[in-house]
Amino acid sequence: MDHAAEAQRTDLMTITRHVLNEQGRHPESRGDFTILLSHIVLGCKFVASAVNKAGLAKLVGLAGETNVQGEEQKKLDVLSNEVFVKALVSSGRTCVLVSEENEEAIFVDPQLRGKYCVCFDPLDGSSNIDCGVSIGTIFGIYMIKDKDNVTLGDVLQPGTNMLAAGYCMYGSSCTLVLSTGNGVNGFTLDPSLGEFILTHPNIKIPKKGKIYSVNEGNAKNWDVPTAKYVEKCKFPQDGSSPKSLRYIGSMVADVHRTLLYGGIFLYPADQKSPNGKLRVLYEVFPMSFLMEQAGGQAFTGKQRALELAPTKLHDRSPIFLGSYDEVEEIKALYASESSAV
Repeated sequence: MDHAAEAQRTDLMTITRHVLNEQGRHPESRGDFTILLSHIVLGCKFVASAVNKAGLAKLVGLAGETNVQGEEQKKLDVLSNEVFVKALVSSGRTCVLVSEENEEAIFVDPQLRGKYCVCFDPLDGSSNIDCGVSIGTIFGIYMIKDKDNVTLGDVLQPGTNMLAAGYCMYGSSCTLVLSTGNGVNGFTLDPSLGEFILTHPNIKIPKKGKIYSVNEGNAKNWDVPTAKYVEKCKFPQDGSSPKSLRYIGSMVADVHRTLLYGGIFLYPADQKSPNGKLRVLYEVFPMSFLMEQAGGQAFTGKQRALELAPTKLHDRSPIFLGSYDEVEEIKALYASESSAV
């Protein structure tokens, strides 16, 4: 890339312009979706600013409450959740919200209702705030058939019904990765303009990768296919080089690297967490949607991740996602394990 030329560019593709272009491909569109996305983007900008100031503003200590997952809430968690709830409700385009920080779904007042449901984790990886590791917001958007009579059942849809998904990573730069079902694009926040600029158009994950990402501290509790796959990564039998292990422990950062460089991200079920640890609606589904849109795969150990049918708001699932060929290998190991039983 010619950085000098890039710095002088005047024809900037902002995220708003990009979404409006997408809207132009749907003549029947009334702009509701565009307005909703602009409110999500505003929430991301606010949180990015708060994350940058967290150490100075004493936002990193515990807020003293525990969230629905039993995790002690950080002040930034609480703040980020409030920001996104208010931004989404005030858009007038949502009828129900699901947040990692709230035990129950949030039903929007009837006079402010629109036709969308947004499931989100306002600040994923927030236990890493104190040490400066990248953290992020994850979101997925669904359409609700009848906004005036919305129920919990309308929220518990399979990921195949998702209209759009994305994440915003707050790290060395602030990056927003978005798919509206037509490929994946990455935008970087230009602080001088206060705008997200398209920097990673049409992201495609490499078909194979040289990196695997998993918490090896849980190895003694893994099932056989996971243990076999990781063993193969470290000690390949075909004469190829071993894969590199990279594990940050912040899902947004680990998935972002996997998306750009290829490889696989694993959070398997184990004896300690037989249903896995990651939440289906606002972690597994959005990231699986993005991976598939970028040409990769997402698998639970039993099925395609997006075909899961959640039964509760905070359902959990194992997940293997990343490069197409890597996930194929995992699928083959699980298939041979089940046929051996």
